[in-house]
Amino acid sequence: MDFREHIERLDKMGKLVRIKSLVSKDTELMPLVRLQFRGLPEEERKAFFFGNVTDAKGKRYAIPVVVEALAASKEIFAIGIRATPETIREKLVNAQLHPIPPELVNRGVCQEEVHVGGSLKEHGGLEEFPVPISTPGFDKAPYTSFSHLITKDPDTGKVNIGNYRSQMKSPTLMGVMVHPTQHIGIHWAKCRKRGKPLQAALVIGTDPAISFAANSKIPYEAEEYAVAGGVVGEPIKVVKCKTVDIEVPDSAEIVVEGLITTEYFEPEAPFGENTGYMGYEMMNPFYEITAITHRKNPIFGGIISQFPPSESTKMRQISYESSYYAFLRYACNISGILDVAFHETGGGSRFCVIRMRKTSRSQPWQALNAAVSFDAAIGKIFIVVDEDIDPRDPDAVHWALATRMQPDRDLRIREGRTVMLDYSAIPPGIVGEGEGKLYPEPTGASALVIDATLKWDYPPVCLPEKKYMEKAIEIWKAEGLPPLKLKAPWYGYSLGFWTKENEETARWAVEGDYVRCGEKDKGRRRKVEECPRR
Repeated sequence: MDFREHIERLDKMGKLVRIKSLVSKDTELMPLVRLQFRGLPEEERKAFFFGNVTDAKGKRYAIPVVVEALAASKEIFAIGIRATPETIREKLVNAQLHPIPPELVNRGVCQEEVHVGGSLKEHGGLEEFPVPISTPGFDKAPYTSFSHLITKDPDTGKVNIGNYRSQMKSPTLMGVMVHPTQHIGIHWAKCRKRGKPLQAALVIGTDPAISFAANSKIPYEAEEYAVAGGVVGEPIKVVKCKTVDIEVPDSAEIVVEGLITTEYFEPEAPFGENTGYMGYEMMNPFYEITAITHRKNPIFGGIISQFPPSESTKMRQISYESSYYAFLRYACNISGILDVAFHETGGGSRFCVIRMRKTSRSQPWQALNAAVSFDAAIGKIFIVVDEDIDPRDPDAVHWALATRMQPDRDLRIREGRTVMLDYSAIPPGIVGEGEGKLYPEPTGASALVIDATLKWDYPPVCLPEKKYMEKAIEIWKAEGLPPLKLKAPWYGYSLGFWTKENEETARWAVEGDYVRCGEKDKGRRRKVEECPRR
């Protein structure tokens, strides 16, 4: 399934909105789509297709723009990987455990049109495409957001595909954010030592499985193409670029080939980030375009990042949940792991809740220590909860924190971590680059880890027993009351501290024999001075 087939499928399933009005890519397009993230529940969000696009200077584009086709909602994400919302994690974890290497082919529709040298300038370079401004009023330029930068490790030839924003600087020049701890940063540093630029290809509009693999946290030695192959169950077909030694998806809509300089930095950003704040201007390398290839009548794809929730945070949330689950459950062999939830309010990467069925007091700490070690820049708050707590429900997590944890005993701070777009660790605009920004003295950044599990038996959850709540649901429906969206817990259950006598007296009460309880209590009557103080 290529990108346009995915769009057609969304349309058939009622998950695509086609906008007929003339819309400015610079001031109107992204704000229109942003409204659904501020005003609609997730299940009502859709992808947007803009077929009538202009810019701030009145230029009209023949190329349409599609936004939110990857992860406007969990359901749309599932459609993209040929799954259901309930089977997403199973499919993504299986793909990481059983990758399928890509297949090199001789031709691809991504090269139906090739612009190199004079042809590149003749067709306008990047200006051929309606690249939107993501945060009008704050971004300094149009940015590609649904842009997979593909690079290779110069030592091993291993390929990395990451979703990195790229700033339009001219028709043939782009700014690139290269973070030193990300895989592209490692490739860049190796090329700099060799005194040569980093070859790259920027791809827009691919099979969603490739996009989701590009957003996953997988080991450095693994390759996203192989993980994407594991998702679709067959090799991803790739074709050689025209001017750089990079393989790209043969069915991609647009491919921008070029060289990332390792000799110069220049200012890049501001750009709206998933933290909910504008990313500040930084010194970064730039990308000199050597060729652009694309399909005939290409479709330009974009995603919404910026303030959470967004398409970016939804993709990151689902991908990180699968990666961390696979790491904890299989790589670390922690058998009690049931679920991992990253909350979108934390940008999809900073607030992590691990649900587990523990068999010893040490297991929560095993999970917490492993999770905080998985990536030095991901995660700021890690919490382990019991199996009866819904890790995705903030109310349930807050309940566990408030009633199953003591700060002096169950809370730790882990230091020695790196910073990624976190203004609480280092102020924006600080002078200087490199380690000073990544690892603020004296101990770098930090993470909070909390064991919010039960430490001993508790009395039951004080809600009516399940059978009574189920009867209440029947009455509710019979009365024609509004549809319910029940949150766990919605019925009471035992947590161990409950006797046979407690069960018996509760049964007397629902059978109408509460007087028996009163008589029993009377038989246990004592003088005040004979009773221990409670």
